[in-house]
Amino acid sequence: MDRIWKMALMIVGVILLDQFSKGAIQQSFTLGESISVIPGFFNLTYVQNTGAAFGMGAGSGDFVRITFFLVLPTMASLWLMWLIWTSRHTSLWLCTTYSLIFAGAVGNLIDRYSLKYVVDMFDFYLGNKHFAAFNVADSAITIAAIMLIIDFAFLEKKRNKELES
Repeated sequence: MDRIWKMALMIVGVILLDQFSKGAIQQSFTLGESISVIPGFFNLTYVQNTGAAFGMGAGSGDFVRITFFLVLPTMASLWLMWLIWTSRHTSLWLCTTYSLIFAGAVGNLIDRYSLKYVVDMFDFYLGNKHFAAFNVADSAITIAAIMLIIDFAFLEKKRNKELES
């Protein structure tokens, strides 16, 4: 199977898992409801995030919300499709990284366009210190960000050396 089809399957899988998990939370929980999964560490909590990552920009006006939470992410997603296409024959690592970012972006854009907010549900904490709630799409983007750091720190130099020889 061609790499691009494998990436497409991964993208669709991440988006479906993201949307299914968000739908399950919306169907099963009321807004703000929380169930302890691992006491003292992890809850499932239904949160509606009208801001960006970590709730930044929540409550912003329409111009900011439309520009920064809809238009720019949509344009970035189109650029990511181009990156996926152009990296499909050169680097499995980068193609996978771009695909995870794209899948996460699309998962959250579906929410933003249809609901005007993003559904979050994973709530990790220690004591009274809670990390910002997040979802499957956010997880895909975070994994991809770690992959990009690894690429920049280690793999890019190796790729450049291989191209030079």
